[in-house]
Amino acid sequence: MTGIGNEMAAQAGSVPGPREPETGQVRIVLVDDHAIVRHGLRSVLEREDDLQVVGEAATAAETLAVVSGAEPDIVLLDLKLSTGDNTEGMQLCGQLTELHPDLGVLVLTTFLDGGLVVDAIHRGARGYVVKDVDTTELVRSIRAVARRESSFDSRSAAAMVESMNSPSSEPRLTERELNVLRQLAHGLSNRDIGAKLFISETTVKFHVRNIMRKLGATSRAEAVYGASKLRLI
Repeated sequence: MTGIGNEMAAQAGSVPGPREPETGQVRIVLVDDHAIVRHGLRSVLEREDDLQVVGEAATAAETLAVVSGAEPDIVLLDLKLSTGDNTEGMQLCGQLTELHPDLGVLVLTTFLDGGLVVDAIHRGARGYVVKDVDTTELVRSIRAVARRESSFDSRSAAAMVESMNSPSSEPRLTERELNVLRQLAHGLSNRDIGAKLFISETTVKFHVRNIMRKLGATSRAEAVYGASKLRLI
């Protein structure tokens, strides 16, 4: 492990408590399914006088509750959480930015993929950095997002540009979205899809909206038809 990983490992054994809010401080909530990563990040970030970690969460449900209570400026979000697929955090990103339009979401993840960077932007993220970025770059990104600017480390930016310039026009659907799409093709309602896939009706609606957006469809039937032409189902 390099970059912030080394510093987090070295600091994990000594975690300072939260500081009292000060004028001009950036309030941060850390979202990662590994407690040692969250503790290490807290230790690293709170060395900076203008950064204050005001909450931590390991799951989507915890995150929504913590953000509502702590009212942070920034959520530092991993894409891989304790339950679900490898990009469960992507769905959470969309929920957060929809519920809290002024919130700055900065993705901090091990996944380096241009499609994911673009998807994160579409879901409202203001930045995307990989976990082996050095501390200086991470702090710079947090401050940029707090100023309502966009921030990407060099590799994420390059991957995003490559993805956007790719000649392939096939939309990138997550495994969960493909599962929902298959149920749409069988004519199931949102409630029935939720029951079959063991997710809430609200979550189904979220996935259906994303499917339609990615396929450029204006109706469920058009989404199914477009997906069948692309041989996605």
